[in-house]
Amino acid sequence: IGMAAPANGGREDAPPLKLPKTAAYAIDIAARGSVSAEATGVFGGYLRDTFRLNREARNFRLMCPDETMSNRLQDVFQATDRAFMWPLVETDEFLSRDGRVLEILSETTCEGWLEGYTLSGRYGMFACYEAFATIVDSMVAQHIKWLKAAGEIAWRRAVPSLNILLTSHAWRQDHNGFTHQGPGFIDTLVTKKASVVRAYLPPDANCLLAAADHCMRSRNYVNLIIAAKNHAPVWLSMDEANEHSARGASTWEWASTDLRTPDVVLAAAGDVPTLETLAAAWLLRAYVPALRVRVVNVIDLFSLPKRDEHPHGLDDAAFEAMFGSHEPVVFAFHGYPRVIHELIHRRPDPQRFHVHGYLEEGTTTTPFDMVVRNRMSRYHLALDALARAGSTGREAASAAALFDEQLAAHATYIVEHGADMPNVAQWRWTDVPASR
Repeated sequence: IGMAAPANGGREDAPPLKLPKTAAYAIDIAARGSVSAEATGVFGGYLRDTFRLNREARNFRLMCPDETMSNRLQDVFQATDRAFMWPLVETDEFLSRDGRVLEILSETTCEGWLEGYTLSGRYGMFACYEAFATIVDSMVAQHIKWLKAAGEIAWRRAVPSLNILLTSHAWRQDHNGFTHQGPGFIDTLVTKKASVVRAYLPPDANCLLAAADHCMRSRNYVNLIIAAKNHAPVWLSMDEANEHSARGASTWEWASTDLRTPDVVLAAAGDVPTLETLAAAWLLRAYVPALRVRVVNVIDLFSLPKRDEHPHGLDDAAFEAMFGSHEPVVFAFHGYPRVIHELIHRRPDPQRFHVHGYLEEGTTTTPFDMVVRNRMSRYHLALDALARAGSTGREAASAAALFDEQLAAHATYIVEHGADMPNVAQWRWTDVPASR
């Protein structure tokens, strides 16, 4: 029975998945961060045209637990509908019997549908609120085991990857509150078989396109992508995003002040951590210009462990070229800090990595207050960089005092105004920071 085509990757002559070119959806940027975009909204256009390209083959589906529009993927409804078998009424929207979107409020059902769909040789994506992905932890873990075991059986054919898009994530759930703030699904994957699992944290919309396009073309993997649905700066051009995605991690020279002998390395993995890290680098450049700072961005989480632990791991030379061998590293991470410590534990001098991430501090509050509560704000990162670099001069002391003052001002301002301070909410990257 297991060798039958429906249970073994589908028919050998089944049509391949046709995918659009990412360049058609790329966000053009005149300067770093000068344009903002909803990353998943941009990706929704890519998915819409994937449905159109495969209309005759009928081999692609989107599974989503009642969140397609909330997750800003509504453009797919320009090409297809939600599958719905019952009679329709006039007020129904985007429902039809041949709809390619499967949407019911059950994470377990949606994820299970996608598992079965990919095992039959067809393609799809499971899009979900990040906090509720942990509902399917054990299901994904068992699918990973199945893929690992199936890969050791000669007659088992390769199957399309299980692609998981987590959005509406912890750092941008300030309106829904603590119950919707949980980045723990990453923890489920990092312990699993390296031959099967992949995890991507694109820093902007163009990088989401690059990472997702790569995942959609892959087979025999479980691919995790985490991206925000909110408007956020676009840092890289499409060509740069493709290169960054292929490398897994890169030094962002345009944000760095010293590429050879930095006093401190600022690193980030995730869209909100990237924003706060760049803002911290900008503040340090403005107020402590003598401090030598290198900025590194990680999009492929599995570029961090050594290559003998994961095939995507950076070789020793590439890792040291970015993170150094003895320099302090202040690392802003999307999830729980222990994940980074686990991944880099065999890298040179791992105790020099000082990770800021989610600390289970949350509520209904402002976006910036979320990073403040979890000590991952630009001010916390800048203060930590000064401390780790051993900066003790007058400029450093003055800057540290200013950053502390800003944190105190933030606490007062959000209570009085119910919004973030303008100098935070309206901050933009400039190559030459304004004078103090």
